[in-house]
Amino acid sequence: MDEYYMRLALEEAEKAYKIGEVPIGAVIVRNGEVVSKAYNLRERDKNATAHAEVLAIQKACENLGGWRLTNSTIYVTIEPCPMCAGAILQSRIDRLVIGAMDYKAGACGSLVNLLNDERFNHQTEIITGVLEEEASLLMKNFFRELRKKK
Repeated sequence: MDEYYMRLALEEAEKAYKIGEVPIGAVIVRNGEVVSKAYNLRERDKNATAHAEVLAIQKACENLGGWRLTNSTIYVTIEPCPMCAGAILQSRIDRLVIGAMDYKAGACGSLVNLLNDERFNHQTEIITGVLEEEASLLMKNFFRELRKKK
């Protein structure tokens, strides 16, 4: 099932790619049901917090009528940054599934691991490498095209 939901996250990332946003997508699932989907909108919204994960968490809270997203899994095409990892912690998401790791800015195992720090009152299970090649290739192609334009 993880691959199925990661493909949905990759579809969201493709939407970001098409409008010139860094192609990251996120999908939140609870009890086998997709409760929200989102993709990066920082450039369009001119908002530093408009990351796919934060937007998906906001939508899930709205759709479910509460801020606690326990019994949920978030699927993200690229490893979350510190801000997004914090949002995952604060929303009490139980499980994170990552496509590709982000060795420059990741906060779920690459640079640091905020989600498994026992000093916090919540920890999140982390699964990595789900459709990693597809997620990584999407980012590489995006930044290759961006460099060509400049």
